This record gives sequence, C-alpha cells and structure tokens, in this order.
Amino acid sequence: EIYLMRKSTRLLTHSLFGPVFKILFHNKTVCGGCNRKMPSLVNTEIEAAVKGFLIDQEKMTEVVERMTKEIKMGLAKDTHARAVIKCFVSHVQDLPTGKERGKYLALDLGGSNFRVLLVNLISNSDVETMSKGYNFPQTLMSGSGKALFDFLAECLSEFCHSHGLENESLALGFTFSFPLQQQGLSKGILVAWTKGFSCEGVVGKNVVSLLQEAIDRRGDLKINTVAILNDTVGTLMSCAFYHPNCRIGLIVGTGSNACYVEKTVNAECFEGYQTSPKPSMIINCEWGAFGDNGVLEFVRTSYDKAVDKVTPNPGKQTFEKCISGMYMGELVRLVITDMIAKGFMFHGIISEKIQERWSFKTAYISDVESDAPGEYRNCNKVLSELGILGCQEPDKEALRYICEAVSSRSAKLCACGLVTIINKMNINEVAIGIDGSVYRFHPKYHDMLQYHMKKLLKPGVKFELVVSEDGSGRGAALVAATAVQAKSKL
Repeated sequence: EIYLMRKSTRLLTHSLFGPVFKILFHNKTVCGGCNRKMPSLVNTEIEAAVKGFLIDQEKMTEVVERMTKEIKMGLAKDTHARAVIKCFVSHVQDLPTGKERGKYLALDLGGSNFRVLLVNLISNSDVETMSKGYNFPQTLMSGSGKALFDFLAECLSEFCHSHGLENESLALGFTFSFPLQQQGLSKGILVAWTKGFSCEGVVGKNVVSLLQEAIDRRGDLKINTVAILNDTVGTLMSCAFYHPNCRIGLIVGTGSNACYVEKTVNAECFEGYQTSPKPSMIINCEWGAFGDNGVLEFVRTSYDKAVDKVTPNPGKQTFEKCISGMYMGELVRLVITDMIAKGFMFHGIISEKIQERWSFKTAYISDVESDAPGEYRNCNKVLSELGILGCQEPDKEALRYICEAVSSRSAKLCACGLVTIINKMNINEVAIGIDGSVYRFHPKYHDMLQYHMKKLLKPGVKFELVVSEDGSGRGAALVAATAVQAKSKL
C-alpha cells in the first residue's frame, strides 16, 4: 500500500505517545476530535481553512442516519439499482469454525500490491503461510485485461513451481479488492475499476473466469479457483478464525470499505434469500461510494472537491476520498499550498517539491502526528524531504494542526460507518476485524475510532477492534477452505 511508516516511529507511538493521547482526551477545546488542545501558535486564517474538516457530534449523527438509509436501499431488491452503497451479496455464508484443515492457495490483488500465498491450516492455532509479493508493472493498470490476468497466472505459476506444487490439485481463493457484483461464490462481475486501474475488457465480466482462463492457457498447473472475495470479507474471515464473534470486516488503507454479517432474509438481492437453509450472509457494503449522490456534501470541503477533480474517477467513491490513505496526504498538501500562497505559512515561500501533486505522502501525516506536543523531530524530517527549510515553530504547529484535522475527520467518518453497521445488525457485542495501513500505522487512529464509536453507540453495546492478520491472504484461503468443506458435505 501507499501508506507506509517508519518502524522506529511506530515503536515510539506505542511506548510514549499513546498514553499522552489518552491523557488529553478530557481537554474541552480539541482539534476536531484529534484530542489535542487548539495550538495557540496557529493563526486564525489556518483554523478557518481547515474548519470544514472539523465534524461535530450533530453532523456525525446525521452521517449515521443518512448511511443507514443508503444501506437499507442497497439491501432491498426494489431500490438496489439506485442505491450508492450497493451492499453486494458475497455468497459467503459459512464462517470459519476453526476446524478447517489442508493447503490452499490465495491470490491477493488489492491495488498497488499483488501477492501469491500458500496457506496450510494445520490446526486452529497453527497456520503456516508462505507468500511472495510481485512487482506490479504500472503499465498493466491501464492496459488490456488479458495482459493483466496473464501476468497474474504467470506469477502464480512461478510461485507454485518454486514450492514444488505444480503437480498438486489445489483450491484457490482470489482476493480482488474492487467493486464486485457476485452472482455466486466463484462468479464475480467487476462493476467499476478503482484505485487507479482502468484495464480494458474487464468491467462487466466475470473476473474468476478471466483468471481461470489465464491459468488454463498456461497448462502447467492443477488449480481450481473456487472463490472470489473482497479484501473486507477476507479480513472478517481471518479475524473470525480466532474471534468467533467477529461480524464486521473493515479496510482503512489505500482505499476503504467494510463488510458485515447480515441475516440472509434481509439480503433480498440473493436469489435464495427466502429459502436458504443458512441464516447468515456476508454483505460487501462497498461503502466507498457513499455520498456519490450528494448526501455527504455537508462534510466535504473545497479541498475534497479539488482532489476529486484530478482522480481517474471524479464524482465517484466520495466517502473513500474523505477517509483513505490514497487521498489524505494530498488533502493536507492542498491546504498547505493554499496557506503558503496566501502568506500564512513558511513566509509565503513555496518549494518545488510541495507543488507536485501527491508529493505529500499520507505516511507524513503519521510522522508529523507522532511527535510529542512541542517536539518536531519527525516534522523536521518531513519538511526537509519536501524541500522546506528554516521553518519557525508556528509553521510546524500549523502543519500538525492541518494533519490532525484531516486524520480526525477520517477516523470520525469511519466510526460513523461502523456504528451504522452495528446498529443495523442490532447486536450488543461484536468484534471488528480491521486491516489497512492507515489503521495500522497512524499513531492515534485506533484510539480516535474507539472514542467516537463509544460516543455514537447506544449504552451497553460492547465492541472490540482487532487487527486482522493477513485478511486478504489467509482470509482468501479460509473462504476457499469453507467452500471446499461445504461442497464435500453435499
């Protein structure tokens, strides 16, 4: 993923800055939920510039109400076509029992990363995983669909031959982290490319067939693609293997999405929703599109709209563009360049680097916010990398203030989404499996999520936020395992 963080910084956040963050929860004047006193060094012009990112409790409640309506529309057959949160049926109805055994392959295409994995389920506590990441040529992201899937099959072949698996008959789970309309566990129709992809001849096609055809063209493997899934479903499955009460999967990384366990009778777009003997169905929300119909305009800023215009999919994935790592850094950069141009930061002196689109990495937000109050070691490194030297303390405080405004809005909106899902399920206790580099590496994201979820949820509702270990890999293997196990019982 694009959102990486220095290991040394991450260690510091857990040992020192986490406690500092908790101590400051009780300050009355905070930066939009990031729980730090309004820095007196930040001038009013900068406060005004980021004011749109500071969502209060009333707006958060409104987000929950609007999202609830959209999810209900996505689930219902009569309104599904015009819903922006599509609530696609995953066709995954069996959660892991912890008794799954055997070797399974997994492919993980999640955006900028591609991996092949072999997962050996030895026991409920012993899982062996071998994996290899492959360099993904940038040209494949906008080339032909055939070239894309031939590359995936080639990598799969190289992996299997290097591990002596070429003569073994293996089931494969395919994590394909793009909007899919699933018509079966092994039939997923690509609705639209996201994350910078635009390969021809794939939208509207069954992605499993395209992969299997590419594998079969090679003729050197005995592999059957038995399941396709979104990375959120993999995240849920991977977490559920160890936490039986896990019912939600969340990704907050390059992109953002969530899935949850719904009652089958409520999944009206599933053909057998009234007759299925299985009570549950995992629903892939595709919540990134929330707001594409204009219902989120009250939490968007002029900077959001500027970022949207230069993306490959303007007007689409509105919620995701307010939350995820692909866009957070660029939002901060636009605020900074705006303030420099108006003479409110860095004495109006702008560097060549900061003028480049996407040059402010989302990882920089973590670095800046990892500094203790009044300290600027990581901030200085970020500014140096951007070619901005000789800054005064007010400029550094302003930078931190801008980063906190953007990251806190992300966490607040994510909290709204999770609360919406928990309310929809009407349960009092749940584990939430989470993956993605924003959640993993931002020093305060976990705490902000917990804090705002507690404020929004009904009293007595208990939840646990759990890092899902390799959901896109192990989760895909577990979906394949449950699929094979279910088929063997027929």
